[in-house]
Amino acid sequence: MKRYVTLIFISFFLIFIPLNSHAQCKGFAKNVCKMELVPYTHDGNYHAAVLTEGEEAELYKTFYSGQEYRIAICGSDNLPEIEFKIMDASQNVLFSNKDKDFTKTWDFKLETSQQLKIAVKVPTRGDKSAEPESGCVAIMFGFKVK
Repeated sequence: MKRYVTLIFISFFLIFIPLNSHAQCKGFAKNVCKMELVPYTHDGNYHAAVLTEGEEAELYKTFYSGQEYRIAICGSDNLPEIEFKIMDASQNVLFSNKDKDFTKTWDFKLETSQQLKIAVKVPTRGDKSAEPESGCVAIMFGFKVK
């Protein structure tokens, strides 16, 4: 019986903790990151995940010609500044915030509709002896209403 209680307890943490972390990150995206989109209109989607220093994530999204967009990236205060770059289907880098003093936003308008790849990276700090930090990272999209 004790073994079954232990299995249930472990299963609870394996299921509940990731769901709870995801919910907290979605709340972080809604309450903190969404403000980075102003004066653009949020597209209604919340893309957020817990990342640890040194980790990267990618997201693909289709953007349409003639529309003005803003991409906003933000991370928890305990994380170093988040790096992000936007690439086209041929892996050409259209924008990198590393070249722009780690700005959190990029405003753009495309001449042709296309799917772009948004790659985010949480850089590692120089202190190798410290435990790597983890925190929420959100990617938000906005568009201008004409």
